[in-house]
Amino acid sequence: MEKNLNFIDHEYIYSLMNNSKNITESEIDNILDKAASKKGLSHSEVAALFQIKNENQRKKLFEIAHMLKESIYGNRIVVFAPLYVSNFCVNNCTYCGYKRENEFERKKLTREEIQTEVKLLEKMGHKRLALEAGEDPINCNIDYILEAIDAIYSTKFENGAIRRINVNIAATTVENYKKLKNAQIGTYILFQETYHKPTYESVHPKCLKGSYEYHLNAFNRAMDGGIDDVGAGVLFGLADPIFEVIALMMHNEYLEKTHGVGFHTISVPRLKKAEGMCLEKFPHLVDDEMFKNIVAIIRLAVPFTGIILSTRETPELRKEVIKYGVSQISAGSSADVGGYSEREKGHHIPNQFELADHRTPLEILKSLLDEEYVPSYCTACYRMGRTGDRFMELAKSGNIQNVCGPNALMTLMEYAMDYGDKDLLEKVEKVVAREIPKIKREDIRELTKNNILKIKNGQRDLFI
Repeated sequence: MEKNLNFIDHEYIYSLMNNSKNITESEIDNILDKAASKKGLSHSEVAALFQIKNENQRKKLFEIAHMLKESIYGNRIVVFAPLYVSNFCVNNCTYCGYKRENEFERKKLTREEIQTEVKLLEKMGHKRLALEAGEDPINCNIDYILEAIDAIYSTKFENGAIRRINVNIAATTVENYKKLKNAQIGTYILFQETYHKPTYESVHPKCLKGSYEYHLNAFNRAMDGGIDDVGAGVLFGLADPIFEVIALMMHNEYLEKTHGVGFHTISVPRLKKAEGMCLEKFPHLVDDEMFKNIVAIIRLAVPFTGIILSTRETPELRKEVIKYGVSQISAGSSADVGGYSEREKGHHIPNQFELADHRTPLEILKSLLDEEYVPSYCTACYRMGRTGDRFMELAKSGNIQNVCGPNALMTLMEYAMDYGDKDLLEKVEKVVAREIPKIKREDIRELTKNNILKIKNGQRDLFI
């Protein structure tokens, strides 16, 4: 019989938060200096950094976060898009537009409708999707999710192909996780929403999702089912953000201890307005300044873990926090079921939440290039089995750079040749000329040049 463990010690976290109020500026400096060496942070050190009040120290926090991000990930930014396939949901989460008490016409996409959405996403240049769905064991069961995955992988449009699907669906059983693994998903993503148990129970009234422990132990079941890449997150704004970040670190360490590897990614969504909810009822809303602190402190605490930022945030804020540790962003997103095809028609479907960045993928890529980032559509690690502890071993040794750098350039050139305009092509040519000399190993550098030439000649044999 499965054990539903609660390994988030609330009293311990409260004591850390209370003790951190007595931290000195000298002690904070020591913590920041330690973090700069890529050694991560203890729970008490995480709590302490949230007490920074000195602007010079806050500037130092951001500078170290930027340095760590650049030294581990370089200037690469992975680009993806969400695909919502069903808004049927039996839950009544107080913060969500899909909650069951909201009255609107529910919809789940047919195989043909999924393929239509995928073609539009491929036309935008996307290679990596995050599959999203509400929780409904009847209208959106595991068989439907598996059929959706098959429809996505089997849909090819012009030069487009979805090479990796990350899946964000409700907590489920070991048997169902085995099925997802066999369907060749990438990362299994699940947000705890909030690690604060009293808050969790209050925002999930009379829900199938209402069991805190069952939800908390989902990654144990996923890993028991063979999935070694898991992505976590909380919805910042439900409970005290300091509590949430410490709890995230505790969860990550628990998985490292019990399964040998922690989170592949951490997502940092903030609570946003949705149908049928009022933001004023949530006392822990996170403002922009606290949000920047959250991203930077997570980067210092888990330097080798990816951080995902969605289009919930404005272009201006996204531009800033990318510097502090974000390694993956969504682009051209729709949070509607069937939203990519309906968006052009001007039809309205209730969103799960409000979006703030409405730029096209092409516009976002140009903005990234102007900031001297390298947008990446690479999915090589999944394809080559560099997942779980194997990925972390490469990341911590620094050897992942030898793979990620060249593949980022190649997939960027592929995007530019297939979907770019003259302006983008010119920007990409400059990036390629700038970045290739930075690649240290001669054989990798030559491989990059040769494969870029192959892309230009229409060959896709792939390197990725």
